[in-house]
Amino acid sequence: MDATALDRIADSYDHWFQRRYVQGKLAADPAYAAVADLIARRPMPLLDIGCGIGLLGQYLHAHGELPQYLGVDHDARKIDAGRRAMRLAGLEGVLPLRLADGATAYSLRGHVALLDVLHYLDVERQRELVANAAAHLAPGGMLIVRSVLRERSWRYAATRVSEFFLSASGWMRVGAQHYPSGDELRALLADAGLVVSIRSLHGKTPFDCYLIVGERPC
Repeated sequence: MDATALDRIADSYDHWFQRRYVQGKLAADPAYAAVADLIARRPMPLLDIGCGIGLLGQYLHAHGELPQYLGVDHDARKIDAGRRAMRLAGLEGVLPLRLADGATAYSLRGHVALLDVLHYLDVERQRELVANAAAHLAPGGMLIVRSVLRERSWRYAATRVSEFFLSASGWMRVGAQHYPSGDELRALLADAGLVVSIRSLHGKTPFDCYLIVGERPC
């Protein structure tokens, strides 16, 4: 995506801190481009669980890769900020954001995104969230997960330090609860009937980051 499009997305947020945050995320975080590439191969509606301020929806819409979108998050502050941004961008009816948690059932069927969500839940709630997300997949749909994976590496150590400061700052109201291992998460998605692939997605960041894709067979 070119710099003009990235600036247009950032400018839709009405607080200077959010604009700086969005510019930094879109410049350095490879998750958005990775999701756009996956959806471009098989366009379907997307349920974005843990959507935050709606940044993924804006990015995908700018790419023209989004037939239908619904973003949900339990944090009212972020949903309010995202809705203001959608209004400023003229996308309020195109990219709806809803205050809800990941256990809610929706009529939408297609792909599901869980970016930076799982490790904020305990083991049992991770199982429940993955089961609910998998229930929203259409045949051929993908559950696209970006997550920290528990491992012995300096990136994992750096990520845990970063998570501590995110929680201490108040940006994340709930701190990390459980970091799943790669094998643990692979088994969790496989138990939901999905074909699983995992690859690193560190990008230009120093943090532990993996893209886990669980595909519903056609």
